[in-house]
Amino acid sequence: MSDSALVGILPEKVRKDTKKAPASESAFVGGLPESLRPPSLIEGKVTPGSLDDQVLAFPGKRPPRAWFIAIAITTTLLLLGASMFCYTIYKGIGVWGNTSPVFWAFDIINFVFWVGIGHAGTLISAILFMFRMRWRNAIARFAEAMTIFAVICAGIFPALHTGRPWLDFFLFPYPNQRALWPNFRSPLLWDVFAISTYFSVSLMFWYLGLVPDIASMRDRTKSKLRKTIYTILAVGWRGAASHWRHYEKAYLLLAGLATGLVLSVHSVVSFDFATSIVPAWHMTIFPPYFVAGAIFAGFAMVVIVLVVVRETMQIKNLITDYHLDVMNKVILAMSCLMGYSYFMEGATAWYSQNEYIIHAFKNIISGTYGWAGWLTISCNILIPQLLWFKKCRTSYFWMILVSIAVTIGMWFERFVIIVISLHQDYLPSSWRIYRPTLVDFSILLGSFGLFFTLVLLFARVLPVIATSEVKSMLPGAQPKRGGHHE
Repeated sequence: MSDSALVGILPEKVRKDTKKAPASESAFVGGLPESLRPPSLIEGKVTPGSLDDQVLAFPGKRPPRAWFIAIAITTTLLLLGASMFCYTIYKGIGVWGNTSPVFWAFDIINFVFWVGIGHAGTLISAILFMFRMRWRNAIARFAEAMTIFAVICAGIFPALHTGRPWLDFFLFPYPNQRALWPNFRSPLLWDVFAISTYFSVSLMFWYLGLVPDIASMRDRTKSKLRKTIYTILAVGWRGAASHWRHYEKAYLLLAGLATGLVLSVHSVVSFDFATSIVPAWHMTIFPPYFVAGAIFAGFAMVVIVLVVVRETMQIKNLITDYHLDVMNKVILAMSCLMGYSYFMEGATAWYSQNEYIIHAFKNIISGTYGWAGWLTISCNILIPQLLWFKKCRTSYFWMILVSIAVTIGMWFERFVIIVISLHQDYLPSSWRIYRPTLVDFSILLGSFGLFFTLVLLFARVLPVIATSEVKSMLPGAQPKRGGHHE
């Protein structure tokens, strides 16, 4: 179709803009005026060679001083958490603040929180890949890595929650002579299968995407040790047409499998609560509510880390303002969805006219822990509304402020769900005030130390951007049709 024919079917306002636009080929992309072009996902002049030099060469360079300072801080927190972890095993979980009736406290709060953080990576990698959202290409690799690290942090807490972690192998259905078989009606076992499946698929998905870049690093490095390691990890990749064909099929299949897991894993986690008869837990809204909250918290954490990586590694031309703008739009959408979920929870309590459920929801805003309820509402609903303004979506200060608020708010949301619902149950004589101990806080800080230590090590030894996917967006990478690159 000619340009004149295309202009004829455009709306009147666009036709006027088209007449004003220059008639040169550079002013059109597929017949559209320059003002209607989609935003660029890569800034500046980038070639395949310069992209490799910018991304793949970073692991071989000496890290900046800020990296050593950051790794010192995170490993300190990690050691603090590890020491308290060992102390808990030695003394027992009595060193925690857990007490009757709040038997689930920081351990399950942290577990649900970290599982949620891990959902954004698979969403960006799998679901957006299935919908062919090209803006995901530059940030998918880092989001996938964060998924792996978050699930590792989450897996610590159920293991410790049992009180005897050296007996946790009883949870797995393996043949044995003791006639033991897991209780498949236990929510604890549901979590074991959900998390182990999610971790396995996410790890394969992440590693498969790394293979082409690892092979490129193998061919670039001059260090014999690095070359040996990269050769092993590249599993014989040579970039042949047959390799790419099998790679694309496997990547698509894993993306489809991971897409279902994004929706199912946190739904299974929500069943830990929804299948009980505890007031404010026994609700059918929990599965979609938990999935939305997981995506919400995960995207906020990805934004925080991406801002730091974008500046320290000087890759602003690859992770552009447009990427951050879209990420913040997703956070805003999820915030609105969370507000709707909170409203529906309250409406369900009112409509039920159940005095126990109504009492539980009154505690969220007026009880002993009412401050936690208001903090959750403020951080998850009110503060993210700043992202309606484009200036806030593209400003480091505001987007980090919102993302940190969301991270805090989503942790306290789990605190509200678990502690407020449990500390006053059906029997008033068993009501107790829950007070966490220093061991609880230390293990929480240790989990953050573990997460960010793994993030820093990943950025140090492996490419944080999938160069093979970004190269597909470079000019000339796509076949020509009708005289234009697609």
